Amino acid sequence: MKGGITGLVFDIKRYAIHDGPGIRSTAFLKGCPLDCLWCHNPEGKDPRPVLSFVEARCLSCGACAAACPEGAIDFSPGSFPKTNRERCTACGACAAACPTGAREIIGRRYTPQGLIEELLQDRPFFEASGGGITFSGGEPLAQPEFLRECLILARKKGLHVALDTSGYAEPRLFLELARLSHLVLYDLKDMDEERHRKNTGVPLAPIMKNLQSLFEEGIPVWIRIPVIPGMNDGPETIRAYVDFLSRLPTKPPVFLLPYHDIGKEKYRRLGVPSRLDGLKPPSRARMEELARAFSKAGLEVHIGG
Repeated sequence: MKGGITGLVFDIKRYAIHDGPGIRSTAFLKGCPLDCLWCHNPEGKDPRPVLSFVEARCLSCGACAAACPEGAIDFSPGSFPKTNRERCTACGACAAACPTGAREIIGRRYTPQGLIEELLQDRPFFEASGGGITFSGGEPLAQPEFLRECLILARKKGLHVALDTSGYAEPRLFLELARLSHLVLYDLKDMDEERHRKNTGVPLAPIMKNLQSLFEEGIPVWIRIPVIPGMNDGPETIRAYVDFLSRLPTKPPVFLLPYHDIGKEKYRRLGVPSRLDGLKPPSRARMEELARAFSKAGLEVHIGG
């Protein structure tokens, strides 16, 4: 194993039941080349640590401003401190000084061994349920060296490993890391090239090419489709999804993930605007209607997960 490799993780979700089979622990790796309008993990986009500020916890004591070595926090008694995000280096001094935890640096650095050892604490739950570890993000492929070593270590420990990915990566690298995974959870965000580029910031064609390679290699795949009202849930788009998936040599299970707005608070904490304010999640009836379109084509379909 190469020495000195570390990775940046922004969250670990334990007892996860929607990130692959069984009970799992999901490690969320920072950094993502996509810029999806509906992203509900904005803290995972930046490959660097970022500052999160929870206003409701703030005592307006000024300790953060006094501790900041960059002078990036403007504080006046009786008001909430304001952070100049351009000057902030996410060094963590303000978070360490805050008495209530209103300030938090999101992004913890791990060695591959350190992360796998932490995740192994949940091994009894994996063994009892047929679960394991899932690597998500952000986009886990954005940290390929770290991810590679984590996958190798996890497999040596006898763990089932799943890779949750957008599929946007260099083909050779993508296949190498997919082969080290027992299961790939593939997020297929749209079927229209122009709209995909507009709403995610990247082209669709390489994503489709990488998806095809998984089936050619016989790597198990679950398809996950985020359902974003008014963007990728129109009849032509749903028909394109169904036509493509039903023609595959091995029909994968399909998981329809309804848009939700729980990420709005995360945007506020990061000091960046949410670009989909006002968009409502699809109703249960609408999700069931979409699910029927997939099941009529002989596809195994699930809502959520």
